[in-house]
Parts: sequence; structure tokens; C-alpha cells
Amino acid sequence: MTELKPVAEADSTDRRGFWERLYGALTLDAAVFEEVQHDARSMAQAAGVVGLAAVARGLGFGDIFHSLVAGFVGWVVAAAAVWIIGVKILEHRSDYPELLRTVGFATAPRVLLVLGILPLGPLRPLLWLFVLFLMVIAFVVAVRQALDVTTDRAVFVCLVAALLNVLPSVLLGNMAWL
Repeated sequence: MTELKPVAEADSTDRRGFWERLYGALTLDAAVFEEVQHDARSMAQAAGVVGLAAVARGLGFGDIFHSLVAGFVGWVVAAAAVWIIGVKILEHRSDYPELLRTVGFATAPRVLLVLGILPLGPLRPLLWLFVLFLMVIAFVVAVRQALDVTTDRAVFVCLVAALLNVLPSVLLGNMAWL
């Protein structure tokens, strides 16, 4: 893995804009996740990604209000789970706001769920699975960058965090986590 240099708290001319970062997160560009990790001013952008992704999910696969609530609650809980496992238990270095920013951008693939408004017929579940696949990869990249760990370690942290997040929903029959 190539070692990425932290992006300094540079002036705004050195930062990517919201749409560039969203695109970078959608294309799984590790440099974008590294950039938002180190840019404390990107919290609003991360919230914007979460909100946009939740609206897209609501338009394509359910109601917008429920998607917004689930999206923002899921964002906070997912970042907390990664923080507890990665920082408190495994003693990697990061802080909760960094994890909030990177995990927020990891929800970017969910914007593709807006395609669910199209008459996809039997392909609709494949869209859902494709987005889930992209989100898993995005979360691993985000956690890897935020915790400065190997991909293997990031996968482990994500799996344990996902179990903590998803298990109650699955047991209750609620799939709001996607």
C-alpha cells in the first residue's frame, strides 16, 4: 500500500470542492478519504453526503423521511462503532470527528440508489446489491485511511463494526442500514 501524506489544514485553494470529493468517494479514491480525514472543515460536506445519499435512497427505495433519519443515525452509530473497535479496543490512532468525516463520505455509493426510481424490474435487487458492494469497499477504504492501518486490519474493524450495527436490525427485520 502506498503511504499517503496527510493533507495539511491548507487554505481553501488546496481543497477539493464538495462535488469533486463526492465523485472521489464514489470512485473509491483513497486520497479523498485521506483529505477529509485531515480537513476538520469538511464535516458539513460529510453531512451533505450522508443527506444526499439518504434522499437518493428514499427516492429510489422508500420514503425520504425514514431514509434521512436512518441515514444520519446510522452515520453516527457506524462512526462510533469503528471508533470503539479501532481506537479504544485495538488502540489505533484517530479521533471521532475524523471517523465521522470519512465514514460520512463512505456513504457516497448510496446516491446510486436514486436509480431505483427507474422501471428496472428484476434488476432492481441487483442495483441494491451493487450499491451494497460499493459501500462495503468505501467503508474499508475510509476506515483504512482514518485509522492508518492495512487493508486487512480495516476489513476486520469494518466486519466487527458491521456486526455491532447490523445485528440488531437483522434480528428486528429492519434493513434500514443500507
